[in-house]
Amino acid sequence: MKLLVTGGSGFIGSNFIHYMLEAHPEHTVVNLDLLTYAGNPQNHAHLENNPNYRFVRGDIADAEVVNPLVKATDVVVHFAAESHVDRSILDPENFIRTNIVGTYTLLEAARTYGVKRFHHISTDEVFGALEPDDPPFNEETRYDPKSPYSASKASADHLVRAYAHTYGVPVTLSNCSNNYGPYHFPEKFIPLTITNLLESKKAPIYGDGQQVRDWLHVRDHCMAIDEILQRGRLGHTYCIGGGNQPTNYDIAVRIARTLGKDESWLEPVKDRPGHDRRYAIDFTKMNKDLQWQPTISLDMGLASTIQWYQQHTDWWQKVKSGAYQQYYALQYKQA
Repeated sequence: MKLLVTGGSGFIGSNFIHYMLEAHPEHTVVNLDLLTYAGNPQNHAHLENNPNYRFVRGDIADAEVVNPLVKATDVVVHFAAESHVDRSILDPENFIRTNIVGTYTLLEAARTYGVKRFHHISTDEVFGALEPDDPPFNEETRYDPKSPYSASKASADHLVRAYAHTYGVPVTLSNCSNNYGPYHFPEKFIPLTITNLLESKKAPIYGDGQQVRDWLHVRDHCMAIDEILQRGRLGHTYCIGGGNQPTNYDIAVRIARTLGKDESWLEPVKDRPGHDRRYAIDFTKMNKDLQWQPTISLDMGLASTIQWYQQHTDWWQKVKSGAYQQYYALQYKQA
């Protein structure tokens, strides 16, 4: 299978490429990534000599870049997105261009060149927020996005379904809960907490820290996408969750204790505007249709993630300092 993976130098995309080339060494992967602040080519340094992997630096909203790549592929796996809620509040424009216009550009190419499958990665945030006693989100949950980020992803989801209905593009979609694991950009909650504490800095906690997320280890997410690509029904959406709902404060305490620190290292800061209180995913359909369920417990996943950051100090220090951007500016020209 020839795969075009968009956003493959970001957190989830890079983990997906690693997983697919390990699990399916017969596949070829082209990674299309613009290398914005969240894309890091060092995530794939070990693949530079792999004949089944190729990197293209380019914009998914640029049809001249996208069209020849889609024409030469069997399956598009679309991760590329601006995804940080705080950044969407400060500057929504990039989210509109990448998440909506970029998805449209890819869909037009998929329609023109007849790909076998277009798989779109979405988020549980398109469903809005849950009250404490609300049932988890599922494939039938009404859309109710609350931030410019989630609204742009919701728009992309609607475009994907419209292209399936109107033009017959063979699509599948997945809405996942919050991911964590290796290569997670350290402005996000879990890696920021880990790396700050490793630097003997306090870890910031928004508001009262009682926000609830359904944490999914990124490798379990990659395995779920693989199952969808192999056996998912065209036109269907699949919700992917981790099956647990700790508070942010509880997560931070677990990380601190693992690193030999107490709650005094956690520092409350002003909450973000419109901060959703709770997300949770019902992955019954994934389990029933594709026999998938998460395999990595939160305790196991957090421990291995903390260990990864302890062992890859050079990676996250270059990201936090910005030095990684100097590296790719020298190494990779934009298509």
